[in-house]
Amino acid sequence: MSTRRHLLRAALAGAIAPWAQLSIAATPAGAGSRRFVFVILRGGLDGLTAVPAVGDPAFADARGPLASFAGDALPLDATFALNPLLPQLHGMYGRGELAVLHATGLPYRERSHFDAQQVLESGGSRPYEFTTGWLGRALPGTALRAVALETAVPLVLRGPAEVDTWAPSRLPEPGADLVARLELMYRADPALAQALARARGLRAEMDTTPGMAANPMNPGATSAGANPGRSLAVTLARKAAEFLQHGAQVAVLELGGWDSHANQALPQGATSNNLRTLDAALAALREGLLPGDAWQRTAVLVATEFGREVAVNGTQGTDHGSGGASFVLGGAVRGGRVLVDWPGLAKKDRFEGRDLRITTDLRAAMRTLLHDHLQVPRAALDTTVLPGSAGLSRLDLLRG
Repeated sequence: MSTRRHLLRAALAGAIAPWAQLSIAATPAGAGSRRFVFVILRGGLDGLTAVPAVGDPAFADARGPLASFAGDALPLDATFALNPLLPQLHGMYGRGELAVLHATGLPYRERSHFDAQQVLESGGSRPYEFTTGWLGRALPGTALRAVALETAVPLVLRGPAEVDTWAPSRLPEPGADLVARLELMYRADPALAQALARARGLRAEMDTTPGMAANPMNPGATSAGANPGRSLAVTLARKAAEFLQHGAQVAVLELGGWDSHANQALPQGATSNNLRTLDAALAALREGLLPGDAWQRTAVLVATEFGREVAVNGTQGTDHGSGGASFVLGGAVRGGRVLVDWPGLAKKDRFEGRDLRITTDLRAAMRTLLHDHLQVPRAALDTTVLPGSAGLSRLDLLRG
């Protein structure tokens, strides 16, 4: 990826088909291939806001003002509910497409965003144990193709395999005269001439394919509203679905801004808007994968680097914690369940008297999805992909 010619080919992809990477989208995926999406929530999602334990006797006292929401919480079972700002996820839960992991987290406990995110993406048990990512180490030896919906390859996908990236282009559409001049300029270079021809063919293909967005910067008002951040998140989710429909099997997206030290419960505050954004983006991903059987063969893991403290702080927010909530969704997921060994919210039950105690290692979900869904051999998981996780129990996440 570091050669000048490769960079020029990437530039052509942006100029002629700014919403697609050539190497991924030009190769249709087989109908039977499975898909996996990893969604990183950077900043530390408060799991008790996203998935409140309304049936825990200590919940109301432990959470104080954060125990109330703008609307009625959406029931999951006798103990847990979803935040009312997650109606699309609640619909997936009702259809058996969403499983919730609660009281989950990583071996890391020191409350640093940077270190915790490094552990989340590297798959280690401590910061900087690995300089590559668990997904990046899982790709070699498989036929899996991966794409990151970012401007650079994130740590989780770094490793020996080649990974494509995509981000929305703000460049204007090229005119016919410019394309003709490019053809003349690159005629003497077979690689660039071929890349240009592929880009033009891809553009024609995607323009005539039902459901493909003509304008990558216009995700549609019905899903995203007027919120620019939400619009971008929905755009990226839709684009991930397009790549997964046209040749990729693995995609990584990220949504930032989940730090919630102050005014966490404001109806139009950062946390509330982030929950709306997450709900809209995951709904857009599902919608984009519904044609054919892609959604039925998809599993999505949504995770954050750590949870928050149980109690509200002095600025009506929550500080860095340990245990939290994650989501596993998709047509391949056996959903409609909350998977949890619930530790309780009474102060005596909290980690260090502060945090929701972790009872499920998030790496158990990673192992299960990699082995049972993507068919990564268990020996590779034990020695290369997620070293130190061999003793973790398999989670019952998938259908059949």
